[in-house]
Amino acid sequence: MPPAPTRLALALAISVALPAAAVAATPPPGAAPAAAPDSAAPSSPAPDPANANVQDDRHVKDLDSVVVTASPLPDTAENLIRPVEVLAGARLDEAKSNSLGDTVNKLPGVQSSYFGPGVGRPIIRGFDGARVQVLSDGLGSGDVSTVSVDHAVTIEPFLADQIEVLKGPSTLLYGSGAIGGAVNVVDGRVPQAATDQPLQGRAELRAGSVNDETTGMARLDGTSASGNLVFHFDALHRETGDYDIPGYAESAAHMAEEGEAPDPATRGTLGNSALRTDSGALGITWVGDRGFLGVGYSLFNTRYGVPGHEHAHGEEDGHEHEDEHEHDGEEAHAEEGGVRIVMDQRRGELRGGLDDLGPFASLRVKLAHTDYTHTEYEGEEVGTVFENESTEGRVELVHQPWGGWDGAFGLQWAQRDFGAVGDEAFVPDSQSRDTGLFWIGRRQFDALRLELGTRYDRNGIDVVDAGADAARPDRDFDTTSVSAALRWDVANDFHLSFGLDRAQRSPTAEELYSSGLHVATGSVELGDSRLDAETANRAELGVHWHQGPLTLGASLYHVRYADFIYLADTGVEEHDGPLRVWTQDDARFNGAEASMDWNFADNDSGLWNLRLFGDLVRAKLSGSGTRQLDVSVPHGDHAHDYSVELARGGNLPRIAPWRLGGELRWERGPLRASLGAVRYAEQDRVAEFEQPTPGYTLVDAHLAWHADTAHDNAWEVFLDGSNLLDREARAHTSFLKDVAPLPGRGVSAGVRVFF
Repeated sequence: MPPAPTRLALALAISVALPAAAVAATPPPGAAPAAAPDSAAPSSPAPDPANANVQDDRHVKDLDSVVVTASPLPDTAENLIRPVEVLAGARLDEAKSNSLGDTVNKLPGVQSSYFGPGVGRPIIRGFDGARVQVLSDGLGSGDVSTVSVDHAVTIEPFLADQIEVLKGPSTLLYGSGAIGGAVNVVDGRVPQAATDQPLQGRAELRAGSVNDETTGMARLDGTSASGNLVFHFDALHRETGDYDIPGYAESAAHMAEEGEAPDPATRGTLGNSALRTDSGALGITWVGDRGFLGVGYSLFNTRYGVPGHEHAHGEEDGHEHEDEHEHDGEEAHAEEGGVRIVMDQRRGELRGGLDDLGPFASLRVKLAHTDYTHTEYEGEEVGTVFENESTEGRVELVHQPWGGWDGAFGLQWAQRDFGAVGDEAFVPDSQSRDTGLFWIGRRQFDALRLELGTRYDRNGIDVVDAGADAARPDRDFDTTSVSAALRWDVANDFHLSFGLDRAQRSPTAEELYSSGLHVATGSVELGDSRLDAETANRAELGVHWHQGPLTLGASLYHVRYADFIYLADTGVEEHDGPLRVWTQDDARFNGAEASMDWNFADNDSGLWNLRLFGDLVRAKLSGSGTRQLDVSVPHGDHAHDYSVELARGGNLPRIAPWRLGGELRWERGPLRASLGAVRYAEQDRVAEFEQPTPGYTLVDAHLAWHADTAHDNAWEVFLDGSNLLDREARAHTSFLKDVAPLPGRGVSAGVRVFF
């Protein structure tokens, strides 16, 4: 971590920049007015939220009215047929966390994986990893967070304007990696329209008690006097120490199983959980009467500890050929410093658009190139280095109404060169390429709205330097997805929706070719190069009622999977850890969600709002009996062969438990406050060889004082509390649940400035 003067310099730089920027935001006499925001298409006149005035969404009370941009046919969340959740404005400010998964964790149907405070990936309706696509303004994040559960997402939630969560298959828009849903982070790093003011922005400074957090961020957006040149700049710096926990890192059940006694010296703190993150971006765009062309460059650097893990090479049978002295040295380093990860990503983007193209309403082109490096340290020694170079392009062509249908064609392509060097590089070097072509359209029939779509993808994975290795053949897959959704407006304030999808996903390189010790999960993982594409057939029924101050929503869904790919525990011990194999079988997902938002009072005492939500998902293999699987575990110049028996029925592993949550909000003048709680049930519907997880309740509170100043500037002071009851909480979705609980009671305070 940098010395205190470095952190102080950052805080001072932001503090000094704010007053100057606020003054500059006032247009000089005679200055030309800013150009009007550019719309995505004539049929979709809503402004682009990535370029909206930063003050306008500070107190969003009805998030259903926010425009969702993840589709080439943008619309408000309430008008979209497909289920979607949006975070923006004050609610986003209160939800922001160190990871994207933790930020969206309280949305109905959405939870988070957990691998320490630096790693949290969204889980949508029980689907995670390679089934949930994480996007930055419609393009993939370019990281390797799906390769391993200890790899972080390279998107910073604190810099987001809004976050859109598409629930249900989003393969039509984003390919097979979105078969379970997609999370789109709108940050406007490449502007697409002129700003409302010549110069505008926001900044924030905060400090936290549970982990000694210090965070500072600043953002500036501006437009030239001519209205043609628009720029964007943002920067963030965050540092935390090891975080506080209510008791011991290891659960009582885990210590009893291992025959261990708690060490009083370790009580109250989770070792090796410190975090440091730096992020920044610069973008510039030329905006004309009919379109725009912009470029941007961004960086993301983070370093974090992996709690509860130490590399103990000296105990591994597969390294007898290594020098014993080297083993001793590595063990000493691991014991001294544990496992740390340093991640660095550099990303360049090009985006452009044209409107009014005769038979076409608009054309949008997006291109991103990403260089990613991930280094895993064992103490002070370099263990494994992951490198990923990716290029992704996307073209969206919105056509004028054809026979009453609004629609858009799309072409998406991506290429990834992945490599890993080190003793624990359990996934071989590979080259992946994906090409997809899609169409999505919608039409209004009086009180009925119909949406149809189809997509075809060609995916290929080539193993680098595989030679004549028959266990690692190159693979190519063809996948097709089709979708139909119907909305019936029974009344102005009441509508029903029904959706049917058939979506396919091709296997990933780690599912096909993993072979060796995966230290992050403490297990040996074996892929299967014979895996086929999986197919999901989904049906969903939704209801939405909105009358006056009360909004109610609910949905029921069923997903029937053929050849579902999952990581199965075999019950065999290898390298002092479980042997897990990637395999596939048929599976069923059933779930339900419900929410209520009620402004039950608006009088002299203030505006009072009550929000309630609940969700549950049940995920099981749908077969019966057992099946035999022959596996071979490499051990240097030989192998251990096993014939394992896998159940064809039963629960799938690490499925999120059901939840009930509520929040009471109050606003009066410059003050707003909230008190909320979420009950996570005990998860006892577990897979074979998986242990149940006790339930827990997390209570949080927020308080803010907002003040508007001259020239549309504003600032607010805030105080946030999390896990106020200081409960021991262990996420069932986490591989670390028995050695790394969630943080204990914490209080954060700071100041935000908008100008």
